[in-house]
Amino acid sequence: MRADGWECRSNTPVAPLSESALGLALAAAGLHALWNLLLARERDTEATTAVSLLFFVVALVPLAAATWRVEGTAVPYILGSAALELTYIALLAAAYRCFELSLVYPLARGLAPVLALVIVVAALGASPSAGEIAGVVAVAAGILLVRGVRRTGRGSALAVAIAAAIAGYTVIDRYGIRHANAAPYLLLVMLGPALAYPLSVSRNRLRAAARPAAAVIGISSAGTYLLVLLALRLASAPSVSAVRETSVVIAVVLARAFLRERVGLRRLAGAGVVVAGVALLALS
Repeated sequence: MRADGWECRSNTPVAPLSESALGLALAAAGLHALWNLLLARERDTEATTAVSLLFFVVALVPLAAATWRVEGTAVPYILGSAALELTYIALLAAAYRCFELSLVYPLARGLAPVLALVIVVAALGASPSAGEIAGVVAVAAGILLVRGVRRTGRGSALAVAIAAAIAGYTVIDRYGIRHANAAPYLLLVMLGPALAYPLSVSRNRLRAAARPAAAVIGISSAGTYLLVLLALRLASAPSVSAVRETSVVIAVVLARAFLRERVGLRRLAGAGVVVAGVALLALS
């Protein structure tokens, strides 16, 4: 599962984003847009999130047990990723409780690959290729075009914080997955948040949220993360993160179809820029 990524570029060549990695990342994008749409439509996003986390973990147990391999060296990565996942989960549920999907989702997902690039370059002294830089920037710019950048305030601040959490756990997982198989690694990462986050929600709210929608959200979310972890074995974290952000285009289509949001020329142009960015990443 692994090109060495930016951390080794000075010593060994890195394979371009393969068809397999691209397909895995795009599939993750579709699932991710779907479960976010479902969550944003819920009346109690926090309780639904808490219940969906339980389904998330339960769905992973059989596959994790069948493919169990976790080295001791994976523990620091698991703990770091789990802390950022819990932060992401709490922020996302709070954001969807107060703000629109069309504000939170595109801004959070659009900034994530840019922040992942910044983290890798600043913290690890990596040297990304010109194609990777251009692809990440194009995808981020396209996503911002899809959404627009005029709105400000607490919703935007929450979205930026969510993006930072996404970028952080994406980079950590890029290294942590070297020391474990994907399913058990993800199970251990999500076990802490799945146990901790429901404690912030009352039992009555949890019972009310125990509906099929929560199960679909949890299982779809588990599928999304597994697809991303598998893609991370084949490509660099910023590349996978950027391709995955095509979920914003999918989310715009779903929002128009199910939430009746407007999709004008600006958003259509942004979708075209996103596609161009994905092509740059695939050829880099």
